Amino acid sequence: MTDPAPPKRIFAPAKDEAETAAQQASSAQTEDPAYRLAFQDSEFLLRPDLRPVRFQLELLKPELLLDEAGIASTFVFYGSARIPAPDKADAIVEAAVTERQQAIAARLKANAHYYDEARKLAAMCSRYDRDADGRRHFVVCTGGGPSIMEAANRGAQDAGEESIGLNIVLPFEQLPNPYVTPRLSFQFHYFALRKMHFLLRARAVAVFPGGFGTFDEMFELLTLVQTGKVARLPILLFGREYWERVVNWEALAEEGVIAPADLNLFRFVETAEEAWGHVCGHYGGGGQA
Repeated sequence: MTDPAPPKRIFAPAKDEAETAAQQASSAQTEDPAYRLAFQDSEFLLRPDLRPVRFQLELLKPELLLDEAGIASTFVFYGSARIPAPDKADAIVEAAVTERQQAIAARLKANAHYYDEARKLAAMCSRYDRDADGRRHFVVCTGGGPSIMEAANRGAQDAGEESIGLNIVLPFEQLPNPYVTPRLSFQFHYFALRKMHFLLRARAVAVFPGGFGTFDEMFELLTLVQTGKVARLPILLFGREYWERVVNWEALAEEGVIAPADLNLFRFVETAEEAWGHVCGHYGGGGQA
């Protein structure tokens, strides 16, 4: 005779309880919002007082789903949502009317090759070997939008692998690009929680030319590494000409507001091959490019 095994749980699952509640007879009491199960009451969950709970939910949902998907680490891609794919650059130039528009269009076209570099790098890191437990490393993770983000998710698809998109609710339409893996496509309300998820699993970060959002994400990462809140990891800035034109890095050190050694927190790179080589060198090789 074997010893009896105790049940795994004695309370009904929340899902079952929710189904039971939905089948209850209608009355003045059951129809009032006060009677709704708290976790099914959207009006209650959206109250200002519940902000801490919403923070926790936005932290927890992607964390659980990424863990269930067997994703151990990520390769994060930051960059502009406006740089065109090379095959669309000429159309932007042709549509420019004023002298200023033409100058901007010319710069966008000049940077269009970074779309291809992001796509190539994403394909390279997506082919990295799984570990002994079958978990994936250097999984492509982007903001889920167009341009550089689209290129990275597209590169992962080229390699036959899944990729992550961390989208954000904005006043204008912001849909995930079609190359994000649907089950790894997340939507955020809070920028802070989205940025946290960018870095929780990050083991390398590629920063392509970009604007305010790219600067925000890049400088927060540099600050975290500079202050020791995050361990050193490869931070790869694509396009030395661009980054030295828009940021006077040496001046920051000369003014004494950063240490000269802080300029070593990142590397300038020009190609996908160069970037992947730095990542492999940082971690001692391994994987397949």
